Amino acid sequence: MDVVVFGAGGRAGGQAVAEARRRGHRVTAVVRDPAGHSDLAGMRMVAGDVTDETSVAHAAAGHDAAVSAAADLSVPPHEFFTASARALATGLAQAGVRRLVVVGLASIMPGASGVPLMDEPGYPGEYRAFHLGHAAGLAVLRGCDLDWAYVAPAGDFDRAGTRTGRYRVADHADPASRITYADFAVALLDEIETPRHHRAAVSIREA
Repeated sequence: MDVVVFGAGGRAGGQAVAEARRRGHRVTAVVRDPAGHSDLAGMRMVAGDVTDETSVAHAAAGHDAAVSAAADLSVPPHEFFTASARALATGLAQAGVRRLVVVGLASIMPGASGVPLMDEPGYPGEYRAFHLGHAAGLAVLRGCDLDWAYVAPAGDFDRAGTRTGRYRVADHADPASRITYADFAVALLDEIETPRHHRAAVSIREA
């Protein structure tokens, strides 16, 4: 398949690129500034702006599916995630790309109580604006016509762990859960190759 990865320069995006290439797919890595990503040298890399529908359409043209792992901490979260969701919805449609898998956030997924994890008692609130921005972006996705999947870690990432190639779909978000970026990327690419979740948000945890 031809897969375009927006936000390919980040941890989740970089692992999505690596997993896609491991499976033999042709990958286009989209970053804001290719000159700053020597780690992606040797593959197709393009400059792109995930908040601009024309840029999205140009980068995605000729691809079968897209992954978005993009974030920009220099922009207010609500502004960035709503703008990127709108640009992806419009730009991918213009490019004829129907399948989109978005890297999500555990805090906006339902916890054991059924309410979003960020609203459960004791959950840290210092990044609430970032959480709400992600939630607003997901709300935009829910209103678009793409075949999207919002895939979130059940808790957080294990930044030091190695790839096992395994994961499982979680019943609910769990702050104690830890999954490696590499194993999370396995779940992302599974949703590209053999989609199981359509216009839905899902939590992924360690196996």
